[in-house]
Parts: sequence; structure tokens; C-alpha cells
Amino acid sequence: MTNNDILRRIRYAFDFNDSKMMAIFALADVEVSREEISDWLKKDDDPAYKACRDPQMASFLNGLINDKRGKREGAQPELEQKLSNNIIFKKLKIALNLKDDDILELLALADFDLGKHELSAFFRKASHKNYRECKDQVLRNFLQGVQLKHRDENN
Repeated sequence: MTNNDILRRIRYAFDFNDSKMMAIFALADVEVSREEISDWLKKDDDPAYKACRDPQMASFLNGLINDKRGKREGAQPELEQKLSNNIIFKKLKIALNLKDDDILELLALADFDLGKHELSAFFRKASHKNYRECKDQVLRNFLQGVQLKHRDENN
């Protein structure tokens, strides 16, 4: 999955407008224009499409954490220059204040079956012997579950 796909899915799931998207970036002390957001949200084949790079996506996810959980005291976390599905998944887990059972419930909404041990392997350090790389399919189904849960709540 590209950062742009993830951005589009999060925006749709929570029904964020451009102003809200800009405010989320601002919560991570990053200023973006409406045009930048618009270009990131365009379909891949649109001539005005621009790729959302990892530092931009990391700042959005940090802003989402600040939006949903409140900004923590002191210095903000350093932006990751390189993101993986595992890092994105972990940041979404933190932002939405989810426990393992909540995540498994969201995956079940998307008809995706995953064990608790498999799930915990995604949130381990990469150097841990039981670490497992989060594949696009898992992240896609998680975002689908988030969308199914939160779009229903918003409508």
C-alpha cells in the first residue's frame, strides 16, 4: 500500500475534510497547503497526483495521535524518515487507543482472521526473534475494519 492509499482510507473512514487534514498536520507542527493535500488524495493516474513521502505520512500519523489522544508534554517524537507497514499500524493503534482485542474485532469486521500471537508479532521490535513484517493485506483489512466501524458511527 502506498502512503497515499492509507491517507485516502483514513480520510474517508473518519470523514475528514481538507481543513481537518491540514489541522492534523499542524498538530505535528507541520504546515501543509490545501493543494498538497489535494494532490496526495488524487488517484494514481491523475496528472496532478503527487506521492506522499514517508516523513509527510509520519507527521500526519503523529498529528492524528495528537488529535485523538491529546498532545503530549515536552518535545514531540522525531519524524521517521522511513516508514513500514508495522510502524504505520502501530501509530494507528496508538492514535485510536486500541487494544489487541479491538484490532482483532476490526479485522473480523473486514472478514479477516488473525490470531493474537500473529498480531503481537507486528508490534515487536524488528530485532526480536518473533517479529513479523506486516503485509499490505493485513493493513488493508485493518483500515477496512476501521472504515466499517467509524463510517457507521459518523453517519
